[in-house]
Amino acid sequence: MAIEIDPITFAVVKNGLDAIVDEMAYDVIRTARSEIVKDVMDYSAAICDTQGNMIAQAKTVALHLGAVPEAMGVVLEQYGDGLVPGDAVILNDPYQGGMHLPDIFMFMPIFDAEANLQGFSVVICHHTDVGGRVAGSNASDSTEIFQEGLRIPALKLFEAGIPNDTLFKLIEINVRLPDRVIGDLKAQFAACRTGARELGKMFDRYGSEMASAYFAELLDYAERMTRAEIAAWPNGTYSFTDYIDDDGFNDTPLLIAVAITVHGDSVTVDYEGSAPQVPAALNSTKSYTNSCTYLSVRCCLKGDIPNNAGVFRAITVKPPEASIVNPKIPAACAARALTGYRVVDAMFGALAQIVPDRVPAAGEGGNTVVCLGGYREDGAPFIIVDMICGAWGGRPDKDGIEAITNPSQNLSNTPVETMESQHPVRVEEYALVADSCGAGKWRGGLGVARSYRLLA
Repeated sequence: MAIEIDPITFAVVKNGLDAIVDEMAYDVIRTARSEIVKDVMDYSAAICDTQGNMIAQAKTVALHLGAVPEAMGVVLEQYGDGLVPGDAVILNDPYQGGMHLPDIFMFMPIFDAEANLQGFSVVICHHTDVGGRVAGSNASDSTEIFQEGLRIPALKLFEAGIPNDTLFKLIEINVRLPDRVIGDLKAQFAACRTGARELGKMFDRYGSEMASAYFAELLDYAERMTRAEIAAWPNGTYSFTDYIDDDGFNDTPLLIAVAITVHGDSVTVDYEGSAPQVPAALNSTKSYTNSCTYLSVRCCLKGDIPNNAGVFRAITVKPPEASIVNPKIPAACAARALTGYRVVDAMFGALAQIVPDRVPAAGEGGNTVVCLGGYREDGAPFIIVDMICGAWGGRPDKDGIEAITNPSQNLSNTPVETMESQHPVRVEEYALVADSCGAGKWRGGLGVARSYRLLA
């Protein structure tokens, strides 16, 4: 017998899920060890159903979460019915649904009182270091993924609540700052466990069958709302091209080509014509390109549409194989964010032709990542991973904003006091650059200058 959906209960369940994922996010902030997580907030949290569909996401890095479906598919295919309460599976392999090696996914299965699988809690954190040839594991000039760090397929870090000491030791011995990396992994586990506990309370309150029915309706509702908006867009194909200056090895500009076709109540996004994969680490994995695409379309929809995988159903993404937006192994991809930001810029360029009142002018092109590493006087290593947030372009009805994360992220600048207290570095300048904004009725944001002096 089909369960009748009550609108009041529907709203309560939706808001309850939103509260759970935000509580997961707060747990990460409170327990993480690294500035890149607890200060810069380069992490994300979500809840998925039993098929791996994301049903709720925290107010964190949304650009991570479009990659979750592909990674969840790998976990479900590999483990299937072999998951038990207390398990936690991690992966970071860009060719198994991951994005780049520093972003480690953690998935925890959630069971009801009868030990039936009902969903997953998910936390993704950017880790300070995962080994490889450079401190911070984020070099743009690596030529293949094997230079970039420890590549982790879908493996159980915890099994029935018991730590996998072998895997912990393998990670610990391969990273430069094991106390921070292991500490952040434990923060992820704690947050996943919070999600499992709180979702379990929802099952207790409504019953597993009713809760699952409302989860499915949340996805269907988001899909209906998304399709209703897209149906109001003019049919046609809207193209835009953008470029990355070069890959650091050759001086040839790298083309990002996008064509958005609106047909009825759905869109197809085709990246045919984009540059082939490059020998540098700028390649954006398929999962990350998908995520950039979903986010760009979602930014142009109304704010009251639930942020879940139902939105994705109306969007088809076609990144050509062996391209910079869908590379083949062993292409390096540590600095894939640069390409991802340009994908978002190209998407906004095409979307501006469809909904010009909802798209800002191009911003600074993506947050600048500064990775500095070395050794203190006592021989202990240090690593600084600083995301320098720049400025937005002018908005349709307002000026651009300064010293703020790229529109595709929800990051923060690292506080100077935090950086200087934790590392042998002095920030000698952190300032807005006068007169650096683009002029217009609604001016762009000012650029940012940040100068460092290493003290070791």
